[in-house]
Amino acid sequence: MRVVIVTESFPPDVNGVAHCALQTARHLVDRGHLPLVVAPAPAPGSSPDTDAPCPVVRIPSLPLPGYPQVRVALPSRRLAAALVAHRPDVIHLASPFVLGVRGMAAAARLGVPAVAVYQTDLAGYARTYVGAGEAAAWRRIRSVHGAADRTLAPSSAARSDLEEHGVPRVRLWPRGVDTVRFRPQHRDETLRRGLAPNGELIVGYVGRLAPEKHVELLSGVCGLAGVRVVVVGDGPSQAHLTEALPGAVFLGRRTGDELARIFASLDLFVHTGPFETFCQTVQEAMASGVPVVAPAAGGPLDLVDHGRTGLLVPPRDAEALREAVRALAADPARRAAYGATARATVEGRTWAAVGDRLIAHYDDVLADRKTAVAA
Repeated sequence: MRVVIVTESFPPDVNGVAHCALQTARHLVDRGHLPLVVAPAPAPGSSPDTDAPCPVVRIPSLPLPGYPQVRVALPSRRLAAALVAHRPDVIHLASPFVLGVRGMAAAARLGVPAVAVYQTDLAGYARTYVGAGEAAAWRRIRSVHGAADRTLAPSSAARSDLEEHGVPRVRLWPRGVDTVRFRPQHRDETLRRGLAPNGELIVGYVGRLAPEKHVELLSGVCGLAGVRVVVVGDGPSQAHLTEALPGAVFLGRRTGDELARIFASLDLFVHTGPFETFCQTVQEAMASGVPVVAPAAGGPLDLVDHGRTGLLVPPRDAEALREAVRALAADPARRAAYGATARATVEGRTWAAVGDRLIAHYDDVLADRKTAVAA
């Protein structure tokens, strides 16, 4: 099968969309298919696509004002030329917003079926950054995803949101996790002593440091006796958060095996963002055998089994978050039980298993097109 993956982000970018697009391309190659990736060009000086599993066509881009880590593709004829040259059977649109919209239009012109992967809560971002605009965000989502042959939602909550706002043909497609890279055996006592030299309980957050993540909710956790907060990631809120989280250790962006060691060396993982359509870092923490505290909203509702693998708390409730951490900090046996159950829960959620489910969605869409033509 020939597939073009049109994605709003791709490595060297570090985010959920980029990671999922990379894993999708790898799995397609592993299964003998022929993918091509089309993505915005990274920032000048970034690493070339030497680790990409397939050819990558880069579209000229500019940084998003106020958030330079995000690149926005400029209008370009390269997208249409790449699609025509690759002759795809299916076009995969990863979190379509700017480049993906053009990919959808090109798919319609070429008569190629399109599968759109919903991954970013644009309405939530509108509330955070603009204070309004949710209705406009949903109109754009309906317009883009309504033109797709199938929309894939990463969680039950995301699927419900899409269906409630009139998006048709929605199916569930979760995300995989690398259970070899992320595993409890990577716990590093030397690293732990460096992060918490007085033997403090290590509570970690991993993710973008941006307003929609509400990492400032960890301020109360920083005040708990015997607790050390460790923050991994970067973004536009970093300067503010270094003041808002006194005593926290900021490690910046970490990836690969180094990130896996950090995850496994935590005692507790906390996620604060209320707008997650999935939340890959929660799943990576679980694979690392670490109990989780997360908001009872969006993707974490599917991932965290309250009272078995972690605790769910009301979104944006700093007091509830602090109390959940306090309760688990005082109960090492409970933490250990939650962590062991978390690992067992995700062991079957490999990228290979999830990738095969994606290929099944492609097959369904192709079969539906053939049926419609025959009719």
